[in-house]
Formats: sequence, structure tokens, C-alpha cells
Amino acid sequence: MNFAITVAADIHLKYAKAISELIKKASDQRGTGIANRTPEYIREKIHSGNAIIAFHNEELAGFCYIETWDHHRYVANSGLIVSDKFRNQGLAFKIKQTAFELSRQKYPEARLFGITTSLPVMKINSALGYKPVTFSELTDDSTFWEGCRGCKNHDILMRNDHKMCLCTAMMFEQNNRQPKSTNGKLKRWEKFARFLQKRAIRRKKYNLGKND
Repeated sequence: MNFAITVAADIHLKYAKAISELIKKASDQRGTGIANRTPEYIREKIHSGNAIIAFHNEELAGFCYIETWDHHRYVANSGLIVSDKFRNQGLAFKIKQTAFELSRQKYPEARLFGITTSLPVMKINSALGYKPVTFSELTDDSTFWEGCRGCKNHDILMRNDHKMCLCTAMMFEQNNRQPKSTNGKLKRWEKFARFLQKRAIRRKKYNLGKND
């Protein structure tokens, strides 16, 4: 399939509700690691030019937005979502890569990072040059962590004083390698990502057990 991927503008504000519903659906399906976002929040990202939107013909296919903290010192590409019918066609990588390029263009000195429980997103991040980091290397801006309130695992984050959760933190810096195609072999990375996910799940079960 051919997709049109572009920086979202005011003409796309009408899709805010549909995007919000896509994010909620993905959150319900995944059950973890993705925060819900209101249509108003999505509209603000579109209006500010900090969002990427994708279409197949005129049908909404995917979305991603940019967030900044600490006076643009830290930037994240968040809310990556692809409609069910357009998955497994490389669209997620194309959207994320476009958001990544926009972020580097608008905020060239920023440290780009993200947190996720999704193995496919981890693979995309790795292909773009992100590396796993601890939560302590992320922004300490309280507004960033407030954004996690919409995630089902927020209680785990709070119990661990924002030092760990089920998400894996990843960061890109200017001296990292340039983005490469996802066609490269990522088996070693996949094993590491699965290890991180299993460790996070064990910690969650342990924390729940302590509360019984």
C-alpha cells in the first residue's frame, strides 16, 4: 500500500477524535504501556506543528506526536499509533522516522528519548539509533511524568519513585550512529528487549505479591 505521511496541520484537526479513539483502542488491546490522550490534547499537538499524520487515500492510517520538556532540552516522539488494517506494512517505522527527522530539525540540540513496553517500537527505536538507558537519564520535568497518569501501570511507576516501570527507556544522542533500515539483523537486540520485558513483568508480580 502507498501512504501519504506529512506534518499535521490545522486541516487535520478534524481527525483528533478518531486519533484519540485509536490510542484508547491500542491501550485496551495492549493492556499496558500506552497513555490515553484526549481529542483536545491531540488538537494542540496538531495545531503546534508537532505531529505526524498518515493516510491511505483519504483514510486515517497512523499518527505520532512530539513532546518537549526542560525548555526543549528533552524531546520524545510519543503516541505512535497505526490503524489495525494498516499494520505489518512498515508504516509505523515510516511515521516514527518522519517524527524523528522533524524532531531533529526543530530541536537540533535536544536529547531524544522515549519509553515503551512495545517490542516493535523498541526495534524501531533501535534502528533509528536509540540505546536503552535508565529512567534516571530522562528528564526530571514533572510534567513528563504527569503524562503517565493515563497509563494503566502508573501505580507501578509511583511505587518505584519514577525510577522504573514496565516501560523500557531509550535515548538518542547526536553522537549516536545515523538511522538505518529495519532490514538489518536485530536478533541480539530483540533478545535483550524481551529480557527487559520479562524482568519488568517479574517485578510487577513481586510488587503485587507484597501488597497481598
